[in-house]
Amino acid sequence: MEEYVISRQEIRQWCAIPMEQLAEHPDRKMELRLRQEKKQINREIADALADEVIAHNAQGKKTVWVLPGGPAGQYDDLVERVNREGIDLTNVYVFHMDTWLDWQYRLYPQENTRFSCPGKMNALIYDRIRPELNVPVAQRFFPDPLQPDVFDDTIAALGGVDTLVGGVGCKGLVAFNERPDFHFHVSLQEYAQSRTRCVRLQEDTVIAYAQREFGACFDALPCHAFTIGMKSMLTAKRAIFNVTTGAWKQTVIRVALFSQPTTQYPVTLFPAWVPECILYCDPASADHVLSHKYPDLATLK
Repeated sequence: MEEYVISRQEIRQWCAIPMEQLAEHPDRKMELRLRQEKKQINREIADALADEVIAHNAQGKKTVWVLPGGPAGQYDDLVERVNREGIDLTNVYVFHMDTWLDWQYRLYPQENTRFSCPGKMNALIYDRIRPELNVPVAQRFFPDPLQPDVFDDTIAALGGVDTLVGGVGCKGLVAFNERPDFHFHVSLQEYAQSRTRCVRLQEDTVIAYAQREFGACFDALPCHAFTIGMKSMLTAKRAIFNVTTGAWKQTVIRVALFSQPTTQYPVTLFPAWVPECILYCDPASADHVLSHKYPDLATLK
């Protein structure tokens, strides 16, 4: 069977759907939660994580998370609630989904809290939690290109992931799983089984980060990364996506909601494998210019 390919007409039709109709649209593949304020989204995601740990602790169960370096707004709320309520994280296992690598595929030193995953996550989470409540060091898993099988093997041994939190790139990347762009074909099933690995970032990803954070200075960005693969992420019982970066993400939100699984947009694989998929976004990201300024484009061939 040939892999599903999104047509130009389909994508225009999805983009032409008014924002107000998205959450209840009968064809959507995942739940959409539209919120007016980013801070409300961050709080709800933090509460989902905290409530899961509380429920699992009461049942004597471990909790397995895959968490991003960005978006990161939910960590302030999570840390505050853990410390205030005394939520015990000692039976939590955290897999941090990706990290940047320099041009020679080497990790950045932890002092570089922008491009080092351990450096950034220690500053955002672990250094701020009361020691008696904290995730044990041995249960914090950071990406390491010298040990590429640790994530997949450990997640399999733990029985899979409970909750994954992540952003979504403009072409559907989750972690640094971008659309395959090789000289040989990778099928959808092969891509769904992709393991944790080193990757070279594609041009649109570099452009997005450079424009958003570095004044379009492309030399400020690394060109390589190490990322958790789709195989481990798709074991999740729940995937929560946080997309609040405005016009840059308006089209991918529509694709995530309506497309069948395709390697063109990796985020589309999640509804086919993960039982519960939730997409949080704000109006600036959920709206689409085609839905009100250029509606005629939806009917053009």
